[in-house]
Amino acid sequence: EGINLHLQKQIRHAIDLTATNDTIILNVAFNYGGRAEILDAARRIIEDGVAPEELTEELFSQYLYHDLPDPDLIIRTGGEWRLSNFLIWQAAYAEYYTTPTYWPDFDEAELQKALLEYNLRERRFGRVLNG
Repeated sequence: EGINLHLQKQIRHAIDLTATNDTIILNVAFNYGGRAEILDAARRIIEDGVAPEELTEELFSQYLYHDLPDPDLIIRTGGEWRLSNFLIWQAAYAEYYTTPTYWPDFDEAELQKALLEYNLRERRFGRVLNG
């Protein structure tokens, strides 16, 4: 919804072209909002009659839009530094990478730069290191 037919065909082609890839998952969000996703999940939990004491992070996650793993890396193109309401719940422990390169120009070389920087980071998942 809200995406012209030509772009829809290009998106479908990209999905078909990468359907058997098993190394990384790429999410591109159209007409998506993280806050709306959380509210929709909460509404469905209430509708299903889940008791407050039964609610866990794992159960809540099952009510989100897609059954995908939490992202390890979120890349912001165009020099943006803000979260922009993107995967608010799922990105709790994601690493962020920002680049001045705009999305249409974000090519394989730009992806390699992002992955190289990501590989230099120490993932702590909320742990504090003793220094």
